[in-house]
This record gives sequence, structure tokens and C-alpha cells, in this order.
Amino acid sequence: MEDRAPVPPPHPAQNVTEHVGYRLKRASAALRGAMDKALRAHDLTVPQYSCLELLDQKPGLSNADLARGTFVTRQSANVVLRGLKEAGLITRPATTDHGRALPVHLTPAGHERLHAARAAVYAIEERMINAIPGERLAALLTDLDTMAEALGE
Repeated sequence: MEDRAPVPPPHPAQNVTEHVGYRLKRASAALRGAMDKALRAHDLTVPQYSCLELLDQKPGLSNADLARGTFVTRQSANVVLRGLKEAGLITRPATTDHGRALPVHLTPAGHERLHAARAAVYAIEERMINAIPGERLAALLTDLDTMAEALGE
């Protein structure tokens, strides 16, 4: 095995826990854990909740649109939608008159469940926001968007 020169970190860091990617993943894992716990009380998973939120904002989205919007594969989105449909929270036609996309809509029960779960999720986001100075929030959101765009998102 040959000796390899060390790869310098992209910014001064003593170890992996000081890297931006590590910190983002840690924050993401903390958020996911808190949401999982809060949504359990509403009999929802994080992907199911995300689908309900997207459908509330944009009724009629397709499986592919929901997959993109919830950061899962189309196959995973199908599983999520199946669960939501079985719970009576969405409607999705078996066929469509034109094209291949099957538009998805919230049922009245879906709107009710979303409304109840939203309060729990927003309380989690409020805890995160309150942990940083208010005047830094806009810059943080801009920075997160800029990092995503830099990676081609």
C-alpha cells in the first residue's frame, strides 16, 4: 500500500464533527427524531405529514411531484400514498382521462389530521428558531438555500 498525502479539509476543522455536512446531518436527524415523536401521536409518519402539507398547498399533485417534494423515491411515495388512502386522508383515482399522472387530493379527514399535526410540527420548528437570535433567521435560510443550490438542488 502506498503512502497518500492527507486531503486537506475544505475549512479549518479538527475532526469530522466540525464539518458543515456533519452539522447539517446532526440537525436533520434531531429534527426528524422530534417530528417522528410528535407525529406518532397523530398516527402519521414524517413522509405522510409532508405529503399532506404539500397537498394542502397544491391540491392535485402527482405521485412524482410528491416524491420530489418530500425527498423520497417514487416507489416510496407510492407506499406513503397507499397508507394515506387506506387511512381515508387522501383521494386518488384509479385511472385518469389524460396523461399518466393520477392527481391526489386531501379528504376532509386529511385536512383535519393535517391541522392537528401541524400545530405539533410548528411547535418543533418554533423551538429550533427560538434557539438562534431572531435577526439571524433570514440569513440562515438564505445560506441553506445557497448551499443546496451549490450542490445542484
